[in-house]
Amino acid sequence: MSAAGSGRRRPGPGGWTRSGKPRPGTGGHGKRRLAGKGPTPPAELRPGHPAQRRAAAAAARGSGPQRDPRDPRDPRDQRDPRGQAERDDQHRLRSGQPDQRDRRDQRDQRGPRGSAEVVAGRNAVLESLRAAVPAVALHVGQRLDSDDRISEAIRLAADAGIPVVEAGRPEMDRMTAGAVHQGLALRIRGYDYAHPDDLLARAAAAAEPALIVALDGVTDPRNLGAVARSAAAFGAHGVLIPQRRSAGVTAGAWKASAGALARVPVAQAANLTAALASFRRQGLFVAGLDAAGDTAIGDLEIADGPLVLVLGSEGRGLSRLIASRCDLLARIPMSAGADSLNAGVAAGIALYEIAARRAGRARAAVAG
Repeated sequence: MSAAGSGRRRPGPGGWTRSGKPRPGTGGHGKRRLAGKGPTPPAELRPGHPAQRRAAAAAARGSGPQRDPRDPRDPRDQRDPRGQAERDDQHRLRSGQPDQRDRRDQRDQRGPRGSAEVVAGRNAVLESLRAAVPAVALHVGQRLDSDDRISEAIRLAADAGIPVVEAGRPEMDRMTAGAVHQGLALRIRGYDYAHPDDLLARAAAAAEPALIVALDGVTDPRNLGAVARSAAAFGAHGVLIPQRRSAGVTAGAWKASAGALARVPVAQAANLTAALASFRRQGLFVAGLDAAGDTAIGDLEIADGPLVLVLGSEGRGLSRLIASRCDLLARIPMSAGADSLNAGVAAGIALYEIAARRAGRARAAVAG
C-alpha cells in the first residue's frame, strides 16, 4: 500500500512535514533546520555578570594588560590559579565594595516581611477583628443574609480604620482559594520581622539585662502567640524564631497573643544556631529548657543576667544541635508520669520564675 493510501503524510525535504512543522525526532536537519541561539558567550560578554563588571572596570581604569573578552584564559591566572580571586578580593577591600557572599549574608540577616494572609469565615474574621489583628481590608460579599456577625465585623473594621470593600462571589472565591468564606474575608498585613540584634538594642534602650525567648521547632502559630503573650507579661525583650521549620506570625498567632505581638517584637534568624552563637559572643547566657536538665528553673543562677531562654516543641523538645550549643539545660519540676508541656505553658512558667528571681535580686540590691 502506498503512503497516500495509508493516510500518512510523506515528510518533506529536510525532515519537515507538508504542514510546515519539523518532523518529531529529526531535530530539523537539512536546509530548513531549526536555528539555535549559538554558543554560550564568555562571562565577560554577559551583561550583569561579575566578570563583565570587572572587565569594564579594568578597561575604565586603563591599568594593567588588557584582556581579550572573547578569550576566557588569563595569563596571570595560568601562572597562579588563585591569583584572580585574590586580586578581586583586594579590589573589593580597596573600593569598599562588599563581596557577593556578604550581600547574601546581609540579605539573610535582614528582617524579612511575612506573606499576606486571608482569614475567611464569619467567626474567624470576627475573632480576628476583636483581637485587633492588623488588617489591610475587610471584604464583604453581596446580597448576604442578615447576620449580627457581619454587622459587628463592619463596625469593628470601621472603628479600626480598616477599609470595607464590597466584593462579588467570584472574587471572594478567588481571594480565599475556594475556602468557605460565608461572604466575609479579612486580608491580614504581612508581619515585619525584626533583626536579632534589634532585640539587644531594645534591652539596651531600657537599661535592662536582655531577656530573649528563642523557639526551636515550634510549628503551631498559637504557641508562638502564647509565648509572645508571656514574654510581654514578664518583661522579655523579644522572641526569636528560625526562618524554616517554624511557625510564623499569622492571624492565629495574633489571636493567641491577645495583642501582645504589637508590644513584643519577633525576630527571624536564617540560622538559629548561628544567632545563638552571636548572642553568646555578645555576653548573653543561653539556657535551654529541657526535661532532662540538671538545674531547676527556679534555681537558675544566671537568671538575673543577660539571658536567652530556648524552648523546643512539645513532642521533640530541643534538637540535639541546639541543646549542645546551650550553656546549660534547665527543667521545670513536674510530678512523675506527667505529660510534657507545650511551648506556651512552659514559657509562661519559666519566664515567671526568671522575673521573680530578677525582682528579688533587685529588691535585695535596693535594701543593701
